[in-house]
Amino acid sequence: MSKVAVYPGTFDPITNGHLDIIERACKLFDGLIIAVARSSRKNPLFSLDERVKMVHLAIKESQNISCQVKVYPFENLIAEFAKEQQAKILVRGLRAVSDFEYELQMGYANASLNRELETIYLMPSLQNAFISSTVVRSILLHGGEIAHLVPFSVKDYIMESNVCDSLPKGF
Repeated sequence: MSKVAVYPGTFDPITNGHLDIIERACKLFDGLIIAVARSSRKNPLFSLDERVKMVHLAIKESQNISCQVKVYPFENLIAEFAKEQQAKILVRGLRAVSDFEYELQMGYANASLNRELETIYLMPSLQNAFISSTVVRSILLHGGEIAHLVPFSVKDYIMESNVCDSLPKGF
C-alpha cells in the first residue's frame, strides 16, 4: 500500500520554499498531491490556471523530487479534497513560530472534518525559511528581483505573463 500525502496551498506564486517542502515530503511519501487552492478570498495575483502551470514548471525543473507528484486545483474544503483523493496525510510548511498557531488551528479543524486525516509539519531549509509568496508578490510589484526566491522556470513564466504588463518598468 502506497502512502500519498496532500500539500495544499495557494502557491501565488510557488516559491523555492514551497519546492523545498515538496522535495522533503517526497522523501517521506510514495506520492504527493499538490493541491492548488482557488482562494478567491485571498485575491491572488495569478489566476488558478497560472498557479497550476507554475507548479508544474517548478516540479519539472527540480532534480530532487523522488516520488510521484500530481497537481490539482481545488475549491472545496481540504479535508474533503483529501478524502476524495484517498489521502490521509496533509503536509504543511512552518517557516517560523508565527506560522505555528494558525497551522495548529487548521490541523485541528481539518481533523474534526475528517477523522482519518493527519497533518505533518515540515520546516524548509534555513536558506528558504524567510521566503513566502507574499514577500515574492511584494518584491515583484515593486520591480525588485525575484530570481533567488522562485524556480528559474517560474521567474521566466512570470516575466512572460500578462501580469508583467502592470509591473513597474525595469522588472
